[in-house]
Amino acid sequence: MPEFKGKTALVTGASSGIGEVFARKLAEDGCNLIVTARRKELLERLACELSGKHGIDVEVIVADLERDEDVARLEERLAGSNAPDILVNNAGTGLNGVFVEIDIDSQLRLLKLHDVAILRLTHAALPGMTARGNGVVINVASVGGIIPVPYNVTYSATKAFLIMFTETLHEELKGTGVRVQALCPGFTHTGIFEAIGLERSIPWILWTNTDTVVNASLKGLRRGKVVVVPGFVNRFNVMVMGITPRPLKYFILRMIERYTR
Repeated sequence: MPEFKGKTALVTGASSGIGEVFARKLAEDGCNLIVTARRKELLERLACELSGKHGIDVEVIVADLERDEDVARLEERLAGSNAPDILVNNAGTGLNGVFVEIDIDSQLRLLKLHDVAILRLTHAALPGMTARGNGVVINVASVGGIIPVPYNVTYSATKAFLIMFTETLHEELKGTGVRVQALCPGFTHTGIFEAIGLERSIPWILWTNTDTVVNASLKGLRRGKVVVVPGFVNRFNVMVMGITPRPLKYFILRMIERYTR
């Protein structure tokens, strides 16, 4: 029997990409859903499809996690008496360009979406989870939070925060029955990379699809892995860059940047 059957999961950024695939995979396992994103029409279409196909309950909450009031509504839902068992913090976006040339408001909004919102939602969800003695929080970070990525300074920094936040939180939660995971995909075929103009410039071997990413996350969760890097190429790159001396690492990054920018 799948461990998610009869549970309830809240998935942010569920209208497309990795978030949508998380919703689909969890629904297949019999998990009820709370799907949230900015695009109401896409969420309602997904909810109708999944509830009809799998016989589960799907609640739709339209929310923009750059808005404090929308995050507050989700905090209330996560802290309520019927709080979900699983939280997938997936909502995110990209920001590509020279750090000093990108307006500061855009970078602050990215920080708010990737870090502040996740901090708030996780903080709201954990009391109920620890009281029940079980729960799951998956934070979608990035390989970019492990390997420095030029022209993605703020993006990489926000994802590095998520990884450290998750790993440290894992230590605090030992013995509570609550599991946390930092999911670190590399280049994945979603709308984010197309939107920031990287879809055509990255070699095909570096790409991963959304199914591979989500399957790796759920498999890693069952095995108790705290940091999950989907795809052999991504894991190899992380390993190599981890043992590479810093000057050589920066040289390699400059070469990669030259051929992909």
